[in-house]
Amino acid sequence: MYRRNIQHVLIPLAVGLILFLAYQLYFKALWVTVPVPPAPAEATGKPTASHTAGLLAEPPPTDEEIKQVRGIDSTIVPATDSRQLLETIRDDIEKKQLPAAEQRLKNLAPSILADAKAKPYVAILWNNLGLEQERIDGTKVSVKAFKQAAALDDTNPIIQLNLAHAYWELRDPALNQDFLAGLITLAPNEPFPHLAMADLLYEQDRLPEATTHLTQATERAGKDPRVQSYLATVTEKVRHTGAVESRMNARSSSHFLVKYDGAEDQHTWATVLEILEEAYREIGQRLGHFPAKPIVVVLHTKDTFQTATGSPAWADGLYDPTLGRIQIPTQGATTDTKWLTHVLRHEYVHALLHDRLEGQIGSLPVWLNEGLAMQLAGDPWPDLDQAMPNGGSVLHLRYLEGGWGQMPHDVATLAYLEANSATHYLIDRFGMSRVVDLLDAFKGKATVATALQDKIFLTYDQFHQQWLDTFLQKRG
Repeated sequence: MYRRNIQHVLIPLAVGLILFLAYQLYFKALWVTVPVPPAPAEATGKPTASHTAGLLAEPPPTDEEIKQVRGIDSTIVPATDSRQLLETIRDDIEKKQLPAAEQRLKNLAPSILADAKAKPYVAILWNNLGLEQERIDGTKVSVKAFKQAAALDDTNPIIQLNLAHAYWELRDPALNQDFLAGLITLAPNEPFPHLAMADLLYEQDRLPEATTHLTQATERAGKDPRVQSYLATVTEKVRHTGAVESRMNARSSSHFLVKYDGAEDQHTWATVLEILEEAYREIGQRLGHFPAKPIVVVLHTKDTFQTATGSPAWADGLYDPTLGRIQIPTQGATTDTKWLTHVLRHEYVHALLHDRLEGQIGSLPVWLNEGLAMQLAGDPWPDLDQAMPNGGSVLHLRYLEGGWGQMPHDVATLAYLEANSATHYLIDRFGMSRVVDLLDAFKGKATVATALQDKIFLTYDQFHQQWLDTFLQKRG
């Protein structure tokens, strides 16, 4: 999220620290006392702050909660000239000798694949190979086998469903409307294709059609906990967004869809879209990533912003990864272009990071998520020492990995200042290429300690200490 005009930092900060320590006693060992020399009087300003909306919303279901990859009985081998070879491949799969099985499948003669009896059985073997690869090496490996199976038999619903689940987990654009429509015809009683279709239509802002498929998915969902998890997530998105945005006006550009709650205002449309498109080009180049699909930006009235988003009173903007929306209030949007630019750029970074990590945003520590948003958006934050001109205490970065939603706003101010300072040091010392390497590690669900060790060759404590040492040296 984004907030502005945080005043009276010093005394409320001290009070907030005391209250927060009382609330979180078991984290007291994470505080580190750091003497900080006074900052020049003119350097103290009115910092703005932001907060990731994902901390306020229910997280989307994990891949494990949705995954429903299924095997197919391969006991009976068809009576063909290749029966013995097919039995050997089947046995290799059952014995978990997967490389041997895969190689034999790749080397099958075209005449076997042309055999009407053998071909669907070979598809089953590829499917079951993918199932075993999924369990051992994950979807990035297994999807290749599922594609082979689906290409050989496009009428087997289990094979096509397995491929659909693999596409879903990988966020593969091949899980498109045509693919899902065919899958719905092939497996009419399965809820997942309808859920995936509702999710896809939601992303395209086609809410009435999404609602239709959501209803059909609900009717077919049964009691499977994996389906229920995905169903709850899509239901929340579609119904909440429909209730909030149904009467909004909309305008679009090449990479954004802006929805506006209020009277038609051509100047506001043009300004918002211009800021966003510039952020798309500039920030995308720095991170080396551009979103695969348009991003929705919702401009709320002052009265509806907090109610619609569930955000804290101090928030002036947020990106909600569950709803896939950047959301900001419109107060100030028509009169304070500088503020509007900072808010939109900041929240766009959050949206871009979510897309870059393909939904694994929970692996990214909040201090780095917020720090990158502040650094890449060019937020007008003061230096950390300006919030603590007479010295004080800072939180260990380990504590700033998770949710900040329960922090008093003055403690949150310190958290943002630390995030900004630590991320600036990270970029300045190691370069953006190493930051991108860290993002790749978090995309692979690495812990912060592991990612730092593997990508910048420092332990967590070493990085934290080097950042603090550099911070003190510059102000010594």
